[in-house]
Amino acid sequence: MRLLLSTAALFVSAIAVPALAQADPDVAPDIVVTGRGLPDSPGERAFDIVTIDRDRLQANASARLESVLADVAGLQQFRRSDSRTANPTSQGITLRGIGGNASSRALLILDGVPQADPFGGWVAFPAYATGRLGQVRVTRGGGSGYFGPGALAGTVQLDSATPDQLAPLDASLFYGSRDSIEAQGAAALVRDGGFATLSGAYARGDGFVPTVASSRGPVDRAAPYEQASGALRTVVTVAPSTEVQANVSAFTDRRDRGTAFTANRSDGADASLRLVGRGAWGWSALAYLQTRAFASSFASINAARTTVSQSLDQYNTPATGLGARLEVQPPVGEAIDLRLGADIRDVSGKTQELFTFVNASPTRRREAGGSTRTQGLFADGSVALGDLTLTGAGRIDWWRIDGGYLRERPLAGGAALTDNRFADRDGSEFTGRLGAAWRAAAAVTVRAAAYRGWRLPTLNELYRPFRVGNDVTAANAGLSPERLTGIEGGVTLTPFAGASLAATLFRNQLDDAIANVTLAATPTSAMRVRRNLDAIRSTGVEVDARYATGPFTALASWSHVDARVRASGAAVALDGLRPAQTPRDALSGTLGWRQRRAAVSATLRHVARQFDDDQNSRSLAPATTLDGYAALPVTRVLTIEARAENVFDARVEAGISGANIVERATARTLWIGVRARLD
Repeated sequence: MRLLLSTAALFVSAIAVPALAQADPDVAPDIVVTGRGLPDSPGERAFDIVTIDRDRLQANASARLESVLADVAGLQQFRRSDSRTANPTSQGITLRGIGGNASSRALLILDGVPQADPFGGWVAFPAYATGRLGQVRVTRGGGSGYFGPGALAGTVQLDSATPDQLAPLDASLFYGSRDSIEAQGAAALVRDGGFATLSGAYARGDGFVPTVASSRGPVDRAAPYEQASGALRTVVTVAPSTEVQANVSAFTDRRDRGTAFTANRSDGADASLRLVGRGAWGWSALAYLQTRAFASSFASINAARTTVSQSLDQYNTPATGLGARLEVQPPVGEAIDLRLGADIRDVSGKTQELFTFVNASPTRRREAGGSTRTQGLFADGSVALGDLTLTGAGRIDWWRIDGGYLRERPLAGGAALTDNRFADRDGSEFTGRLGAAWRAAAAVTVRAAAYRGWRLPTLNELYRPFRVGNDVTAANAGLSPERLTGIEGGVTLTPFAGASLAATLFRNQLDDAIANVTLAATPTSAMRVRRNLDAIRSTGVEVDARYATGPFTALASWSHVDARVRASGAAVALDGLRPAQTPRDALSGTLGWRQRRAAVSATLRHVARQFDDDQNSRSLAPATTLDGYAALPVTRVLTIEARAENVFDARVEAGISGANIVERATARTLWIGVRARLD
């Protein structure tokens, strides 16, 4: 009820704002329907931002969002696997080497709506067909700005395609290695005063065997997948300079992890409504709903990998996210940009599990969950003083964790084995950022910024234990919020048309970093628990380059990070070690040629050695892959396309578990298909 009242209050305010936003009645405004939010703040030029355009989103080897995001070196998931073979719970995203535990430390938004799973903080990548997206903007660092809390390491902003990017019909169908099929389609109706789009995607494949040949046993098999998504989007002008944007989407995802008893299932549906005013007073009012359901089975495998048995059945994990946001951009002068606003987000969820299997049957049932709420006020402003742009922002958030519980009962009946009710908690966080960008010369811009961000623990981290193979990790209901402080400085060079080079030095410190801390380990298993470490300190450099001339394009990105754990007490053994799953170097480079609908490109990527565990005892080898893409138009409507992932079938190690059992990612996959586009 409190959340509904808060949401209603935001929208009452939104209704009042247009009365203040009336432009001169004697001037007929130009109505331009974009489907986007308010314009980007001029102050963003003080931060390290990389933009991925629509051409790149559609012309890549895997046609998957997570692969395209790898163009931004240092932006990574918890593990190297993509959304065809990874456990969905390992697909949180982060930046700048501050580590992770599968929950995202970067904020992902789509058309202004937070996208992380309400229960666990991971990202359901199969929900985002690349054909429905117009661009991606990645802000490294930056703290918790006006997009909301959660942007510890940065913000990944997805924008749906705009009318000028859409065709009445665009469809593709591909066939690939291991009997794989991929299909995407989108239809658009564009009229004066609005547009509507309907898009869908489907993918399936028999999959490859995730366990490398030297580690395999009789229990290992291929890991098939089947995924689908759909979205309906409508944007309509409802008054001069005011548009309403309505989005509805859904997805389903089925994966297998390569042995019996490792299937998992994800389903979700989202809806959002946003009103955007572009008059003298800019304003935006947003409300959204997320629903998710997740299920996963886990296996226990003997050392010889000759037998497998079910160890856990996480048969249902329902979760809901509900939120609203109001933002106002008052007219305070041509050289000044000011944004004021408020937001609220409420999440709730629980996990339901069967465990302690005896003779292949479960004997106990576990249920754990709770809810969290964050609500905040923010102000963000920038001023242009000739060649100098200054920016500053601040926000205060109030948070609450409540209703946490853990119950375990025998299926045969009787008293509860565990019946814990965890204390409700609340608090507040003040965060902000300062930045400056100085155009020192026509082709030289110097940048500097300092910022602070924070993240509330997810329900998954607080209440749900989990296992990977024979490695077990316990939850911790007493976790504190994570807080990051960072500084950075950089320079952007634009020596001539079509060329840019940006370099950034940064230092970040993540206090109270949540990590999976090892309590005990044997040659075949490990016992861990989630805990707040003292800190993770990350220092590094990022370099991004782009050059385009005529039909040729070259892209390059490099991230070098020295990240170290600071730990004491029970976790003192981790002090000075590298965070798990954090490579020192990541590189990406693409060379491309495009002439109308004909195109050829090649992408080379490299990730350095990284450790699979907190104790730095399991080392994942460095990996270098080459991807390719080619498109050849055969008629005015049809184009033949060929794609190649990991051309040389390089071994990309994704994880090590048990008795040195190595899991791989990204096996060589070849695709051939056709695209039809009606302009």
